[in-house]
Amino acid sequence: MDLTPAKGDRVPASLPAGFEFNQASLQDYVDCPRRFQLRYLLMQPWPALVAEPPHEFEAHARRGADFHRLVHQRGLGLDPEILASTIHDPILKRWWQTYLAHPPEDLPEPLQYFEVLVAAPLAGHRLLAKFDLLAVTPGKRLVIVDWKTMRRRPSRTTLAKKLQTRLYRLLAVETGARFNQGQPPRPEQVEMIYWFAEDATTERFPYDADQYSADRYELSRLIEEITARQEPVWPLTPDVRQCRFCTYRSLCERGIWAGSSEDVEDDLEFLDLEMDLEQIAETEF
Repeated sequence: MDLTPAKGDRVPASLPAGFEFNQASLQDYVDCPRRFQLRYLLMQPWPALVAEPPHEFEAHARRGADFHRLVHQRGLGLDPEILASTIHDPILKRWWQTYLAHPPEDLPEPLQYFEVLVAAPLAGHRLLAKFDLLAVTPGKRLVIVDWKTMRRRPSRTTLAKKLQTRLYRLLAVETGARFNQGQPPRPEQVEMIYWFAEDATTERFPYDADQYSADRYELSRLIEEITARQEPVWPLTPDVRQCRFCTYRSLCERGIWAGSSEDVEDDLEFLDLEMDLEQIAETEF
């Protein structure tokens, strides 16, 4: 397969000025450098389906977004019965009833912040994240909660390796002073919880100083590796399983058919989330 750019094609040698990293872009690079290059450097449109059948995937994506909206509105104080009256999808209604009956346990009090946007500098770039919920007991605990609505639950090992798990806890430490009476929290005070709407189960990931140091080092190294790349065509992933849900698979001659929406192990519907940068709580460079 010849992926060499045609003569005259625009091939950016570096990231666009002011490029900002988030869990989606970093995970894209780890999964497949070529996907990162196509999506973020070349901004290549490619109209392939993410998953089959498309109407089911799109409905599931909308349902997941609606669930996040409902939880956010409940966190703002809206009556859960009034919110329930707006739900017409049976699966979404089941998720909502599950959430009301079995919310995450042992969350810090008294402060809870929903849909929190944060940013901090690392390796000369800005890292961004959006916490579904940040629960805080100032001076004691900061817990990030992330709502997961996928059909297929990833293993704990998979979740532990996800860039989201590493990036979110790191940013909770880096930006947590805003929520912690002006004092940066210690890594041991930070925890991340994934809550799964299908069965109300959780996976909890505590943090410590060694993990924090390792995450700062590894994420810095990853950003430096990305920014140093100069080749015209970045490598394709050797793991073709990564191609099942990639919109560029036919462009890369890695198949023309999308994977089944039943097998999706990520909240793909949120990977292209547009963040309102004006609202982001940022640690200054």
